[in-house]
This record gives sequence, C-alpha cells and structure tokens, in this order.
Amino acid sequence: QVQLVESGGGLVQAGGSLRLSCAASGRTAGSYTVGWFRQAPGKEREFVAAISWSGGYTYYADSVKGRVTISRDSPKNTIYLQMNSLKPEDTAVYCCAAAPADYATTRSEYAYWGQGTQVTVSS
Repeated sequence: QVQLVESGGGLVQAGGSLRLSCAASGRTAGSYTVGWFRQAPGKEREFVAAISWSGGYTYYADSVKGRVTISRDSPKNTIYLQMNSLKPEDTAVYCCAAAPADYATTRSEYAYWGQGTQVTVSS
C-alpha cells in the first residue's frame, strides 16, 4: 500500500508558476512510477507527467511539454511538479498517483491515488 498526499496548489495569474508536491509513504520500495494527472470540470482525467522512481526517467504530455518539469527527492520520498507559463486551461484538480511499474502513462496502470490539489489560473 502506498499513500500519497499532494500540496502546493492555489490561485495564480496566467504566466505565473506553481510547484506541486507529492509526498509518498508506505511501501515505496521497489519499481514504481509516480505520475501527475489533472481533471478540469466536465473533462476526463488526463495524464500530465510521470517519473520512474528508480531510474528517474521522465515522461510528459504534449500539452505541457516545455512548461512543466517533474522531479524527485528520493530521501524525502517526494515528487515535485514545477509548472511555468501557466495558462487558464491548466486550471484543474491535480492528483499524483503511483504505478507498480517502470513506465506508466495511462490511468488504468496506476493503483494508488492522492486526494488532489486545486490549481486555478486566472486570465
């Protein structure tokens, strides 16, 4: 079992930046991929970015590539999502999730989910 707690969301103006954090606890040993997903009102949850816990390989959705960076702090068991040049269409609830695999970018591959943190970008 893996527990995930997100933080760092908030209200920001377009063009601004936010850094989201995802603190992991529980059975974090082994091969995991930790990803960020987002869900805007009336839309399906979509993949944003992911990082393999052991190798540090990163994956990004085309919609955020170049504006978002995912990273990990292994001693702190924390994953970060740095978001720059934010746009109103980035407004959503952002959730982190963990998949027991070396590579995972689809929702169905993720077994553990956090509660989410709201990101609102004003124009």
